Amino acid sequence: MVGKMKQQHEKTFDGKVAMVTGAAGGIGRAAALAFGRAGACVVVADTSVDGGHATAAMIVEAGGKALFVQANVARASDVEALIDKAVAYYGRIDCAFNNAGIEEEAGLLAECDEACFDRIINVNVKGTWLCMKYQIRQMLKQEGGGAIVNTASVAGLVGAPTQSAYAASKHAVVGMTRTAAAEYGGSGIRINSVCPGVINTPMLARALGREPERERKLKNLHPIGRFGEVSEIANAALWLCSEQASFVTGHQLTVDGGLTAI
Repeated sequence: MVGKMKQQHEKTFDGKVAMVTGAAGGIGRAAALAFGRAGACVVVADTSVDGGHATAAMIVEAGGKALFVQANVARASDVEALIDKAVAYYGRIDCAFNNAGIEEEAGLLAECDEACFDRIINVNVKGTWLCMKYQIRQMLKQEGGGAIVNTASVAGLVGAPTQSAYAASKHAVVGMTRTAAAEYGGSGIRINSVCPGVINTPMLARALGREPERERKLKNLHPIGRFGEVSEIANAALWLCSEQASFVTGHQLTVDGGLTAI
């Protein structure tokens, strides 16, 4: 019975099409693999050709279906082409996890470089906005609507010293998520965000590489006593996209080991 229940849980996205941006590694790859295991046809999107193809290959090797599309989410033409290719290949988009994002800064607000600020806002805010824009247009055309999850952050809920541009971008993602959820809830499209704490990703490794002394301090911010794992964020995104969350929209699901609890 346990085995049967596990198998049913793993195939909860059978017949669905899921799109994941920023899927060449980290949280995006973990989510793409999880959607594949759950039975979805997965559209893997990223700027990295090698990483994107590798993620798609992992899904296929595990018995799933995947299509890689190279796309820079900060370019409208790339995002529109991404949606068009996904629909041409699979016929629809049921779920979208807009996870692509960058974090490049580490300094006080007055020290933040303007070019760095522009890059972060361009990818994290404009990129999320463009993805939602074209995904919603497609979901409005198809029967059954769809579900969208955006990657925000605890930095979109509270202040983030030395990361003013990143915090600004993630607060914007939260605002767009709430607004779009209110606009399209009556059209059968649910839109939520996941707000991770500090997660073991290549992005974190790069940050700690620049400032190794921050590791202990960052861990101590989490009452649970550790960093999160990419699979834990992937699980949250899948739940928000699933029928189990059918009455959940406009919500910011905080997955942060208790960081924002204190």
